[in-house]
Amino acid sequence: MKLKIAGLAAAAVMAAAPAMADLIVPNLSYRTGPYGANGTQYADGFNDYFTLLNERDGGIGGEMIKVPECETAYNTEKGVECYEATKEGALIFNPLSTGITYQLIPKVAVDKKVLYTPGYGRTSAKDGSVFEWVFNAPANYWDGASIAIKYLLDENGGDLNGKKIALVYHNSAYGKEPIRTLQELSKKHGFTLSEVPVEAPGQEQKSQWLQIRRDKPDYVLMWGWGVMNQVAIQEAANIRFPMENFIGIWWAGSELDVMPAGDGANGYKALTFNGVGTDYPLYDELQSYVIEPGKASQGGEHVGSAVYSRGMYAAVVIAEAIRKAQEIAGTSAITPEQLRDGFEQLDMTAEHLAELGLPDFGPAFALSCSNHGGNGMARVQQWDAAAKQWNLITEFMEPDAEVLDPLIAEDSAAYAAEAGIERRSCD
Repeated sequence: MKLKIAGLAAAAVMAAAPAMADLIVPNLSYRTGPYGANGTQYADGFNDYFTLLNERDGGIGGEMIKVPECETAYNTEKGVECYEATKEGALIFNPLSTGITYQLIPKVAVDKKVLYTPGYGRTSAKDGSVFEWVFNAPANYWDGASIAIKYLLDENGGDLNGKKIALVYHNSAYGKEPIRTLQELSKKHGFTLSEVPVEAPGQEQKSQWLQIRRDKPDYVLMWGWGVMNQVAIQEAANIRFPMENFIGIWWAGSELDVMPAGDGANGYKALTFNGVGTDYPLYDELQSYVIEPGKASQGGEHVGSAVYSRGMYAAVVIAEAIRKAQEIAGTSAITPEQLRDGFEQLDMTAEHLAELGLPDFGPAFALSCSNHGGNGMARVQQWDAAAKQWNLITEFMEPDAEVLDPLIAEDSAAYAAEAGIERRSCD
C-alpha cells in the first residue's frame, strides 16, 4: 500500500510540474558529395556525444536532446535550406562550412539563434560586440595561420627572415581566410609568401606542385578539405617534398588525408585544437553507453578518428554552454537567448575538461560578451605512417595577438558598417 501511495503522490507531482521541453540541436551534416567522407565522421562524433548524454544522464538538466539531421552536401544553398527547415525550436547551429556560415550570420541575427563555428567560418566573429549570435572558440583560421608561423619560428631559432613559404589553399571563402594574416606575418618576420590556389574539389593539382617544385619553398602550408588534401599529400610525396616541412590546418589533418599516400605521408604535420586517439576516459563511456548497445551513429565505424573527435568536441562545448545557460537562467528549458548568455559565461578550464573525461584534450578557454573566440590556442600533430596514427608533438600554443587583434577589429568594424550593426556595449 505504501508503494502505491508513493507512486500516486509521485504521479500527482509530475502532473502538476510543467512539461519538459526537448533541447533541439540540429546537425547540418554532409554525408554525400566530394567532402562526404569527412563530413560523415564529424556528424557521427556530434551525434554520438548527445546520444551518450541522453543514454547516460537523461539529457542535460533533465531535458532530452534532439539532434535532427539535414543533408547539406557542403552546398551553401542547401545549407541555408536546411537551416530554414530545422530552425523552428532550435537552439543552435553548427554547419561545418565556411560558405554556409557566411550566409547564416545575418539570418541568425534576425532569428536570434546561436551559430557555433569552431575552427571555421568568419574569423572576425570572435568580436562579440558585433557578432552577438556567433561563437568560434576555441580557435579560428587566423589563429591557425599565426600558430603555424609561430611553430616554424620555434623550428628556426626564432628567425624566418629570407625563408620561402607557400600556401596551398582551397579556392573558396574557407581557403582564402588565412591569406591576409599570413601577408601581415610575412612583413613582420621577413619571409616570402606565395599563394597557390586549388579549384574545388581539388582532384587535379599537377600544375600547382610543379610550381612548388620549381619555386622550392622551405615550407608549405595547406588550407584544404576532402579529396584536395589526399591529392596534395600524394603530389608532395611524388616530388619528394620533405613531409616534415608540410603543415596543414586542422581540416587537413585527418586519417583520410594521409592514409592514401601510404609511407609517402610519413612525417606530415597538421594543426589541431583537439586530442588524438581514444585514450581518454570519455571514450570508455561512449563504448559502454553508445557503441556496445548499438546506438552509435552509422554503427560507430569512425570512433576516435581525428574528424570524429572534432565533431564530438563541438558537441561537448555546446552541451557545456547549455548547462551554463540552464544554471544562469534557473530553468532547464532554455531559449536561444539564454544559450547565448551561457556561451558568454562559458569557462572551459583544464580541470573541467578532465571532469568530463577529456584531460588535455582541448585548450582551456573562457568566453565573454566581447570575446566569442577564446584565446585561439592550438598544437601540432604529426603522422606516423608505420603506426598509422597521429602523435601530438607540441603543447598548446598561443597566436600572435599583436598581429591578429587589429585585423579582427578592422574586419568586424567593416562588417558592422556594411550590415548597419550598432556595436553592443560589453561593459
